[in-house]
Amino acid sequence: MMFGAAGAVGVAVAIIGVFLGGCFFVFVWGVGVYNGLVKLRNHYKNAYSQIDVQLKRRYDLIPNLVETAKGYLKHESETLEAVVRARGAAVGANQRAASNPGDRAAMEGLSSAEGALSGALGRLLMVCESYPDLKANQNMLALQEELTSTENKIGFARQAYNDSATQYNTKREVFPSNLVAGVFNFGEASLFEVTDPTERDAPKVKF
Repeated sequence: MMFGAAGAVGVAVAIIGVFLGGCFFVFVWGVGVYNGLVKLRNHYKNAYSQIDVQLKRRYDLIPNLVETAKGYLKHESETLEAVVRARGAAVGANQRAASNPGDRAAMEGLSSAEGALSGALGRLLMVCESYPDLKANQNMLALQEELTSTENKIGFARQAYNDSATQYNTKREVFPSNLVAGVFNFGEASLFEVTDPTERDAPKVKF
């Protein structure tokens, strides 16, 4: 009888040990998944910061481009004003996206604003082709070259961001890491996608 009681206690202790071991394993696993999600989230947010740098460079170039063209495009004020308005809208959209990279509303707003800006720039540069003196202007040539280079850098930075965001989204969606993502509210990261066909290629003008 004594042996039976001792055996029962041993079994109970073993069961408790297995239970606690299991809980510890789940805890360690959960911490690992949580930390992995945090790292991936930080990675795509850092990737967006590279987009931010290039977009700001683009925004800085545009006023110089408009100012250079203004002296030649006396009868194209509407085209110039459209670029200025589109730039202002894009600056605001980028500020909202930079404060919360991956947010669906912010990223969709940025994509739309950037598409509109690229469209306005494309129309301006097409108009510039009709003005030989402007086409030959050295300042305009330099600005156009810098703008094209910046557009290419934006494209590379956007691809890097989208790759990072996709990796994070995949991690948060697959089982069983989606359980941890759901408990700790790891939301989806929206991609920076092209919504305007005119934005698929950098505006190019041959001077």
